[in-house]
Amino acid sequence: MSQRISVFLAALALLAGTLAGAAPASADTADISPPGANNWSCKPSAEHPYPVILVPGTFESMLKNWSTLSPVLAGQGYCVFALNYGTTNGVPATGPVTESARELSSFVDAVLAATGAKKADLVGHSQGGMMPRYYMGFLGGARKVNHLIGIAPSNHGTEGVIAPAPEDFPASTGDMEFVCQACADQEAGSAFMTELNSIGDTVAGPYYTVISTKYDEVVTPYTSQFLVGSARQVTNITIQDKCPLDLVEHDQAPNDPVVHRLVSHALASPGPADPTFQPSCV
Repeated sequence: MSQRISVFLAALALLAGTLAGAAPASADTADISPPGANNWSCKPSAEHPYPVILVPGTFESMLKNWSTLSPVLAGQGYCVFALNYGTTNGVPATGPVTESARELSSFVDAVLAATGAKKADLVGHSQGGMMPRYYMGFLGGARKVNHLIGIAPSNHGTEGVIAPAPEDFPASTGDMEFVCQACADQEAGSAFMTELNSIGDTVAGPYYTVISTKYDEVVTPYTSQFLVGSARQVTNITIQDKCPLDLVEHDQAPNDPVVHRLVSHALASPGPADPTFQPSCV
C-alpha cells in the first residue's frame, strides 16, 4: 500500500470519529439536482445549441458542487444537466474512474436523446474535469462532446493526498475497509493515469479549456492540471493571471464568480476559451 493511500485511510479513520454523532445523508438528499439543472423537457436554442452537463468532483454530489454555477448557466439560457456517479458506501465519485466514465457515457446519451442535440458541452470539477477525458478517449465519447471545460481538473494526477472534508463523508459509512479507488486512480503515476495519458492529453474533435488556481492545495502542482495541445484546441487559464487578488482554492473554485465568468465565456466561444479574455474581477 502506498504512503499516500495509507495517509488517506488514516484521514478516513479520523473523519469517522468526527462524524460519529452526525445524521447520515439520505439517498433522497444525495439525488437532489442543483437549481436550474435536469429539466428534461429543455430544448437547446440556436444561441446555445449544446446542452451543458455538470460533472462533480471526488466526494461531491451534484447539488453541493454546482449549487451556484448551475443557476447562472440556466439563467443564461442553457439547458443544464448534472449527475452523481461512482458512489461507493454512500460516498459519491469514489469508485474506479473507468467505471464512472461509463456512467457518464450513459448520462450523455440520455441527455442527447432528450434534447435532440448532437453533442454536449461538459463542465467538470477536479475528478469531474479529468474523468470525461477517459470517456472521450477510450469509450467513444469524443464524437458526442463539443467542449470539455475543467475546473481544477486532475489531468495528470496529484502529488498530494485527496481526502474528504467532514461534510462530504456520511456518518453511515463506518466501514474502515472503505477505500476510495478514485483517490488512488488520481495519484500521479498511477496505473490509471498512465493509461489515460498514454494516448496524449487530447483527442481529435472536442475543444478543451482548463481553469486552474495557483492556490490549489488538492491537485498539486497546479500546473499538472494543464493540457498539452494546439492553441486551436486547448486553452489553459490560471485564475490569478486574470485576477491576481483572487485567492480561491480547490474546493471553492466552482463557486467563484470569476470562474463563473470564465466558464460562461468558454461555453460561448466557437473554440476553446480565448486566452486574452479578461473577466471582471469584482
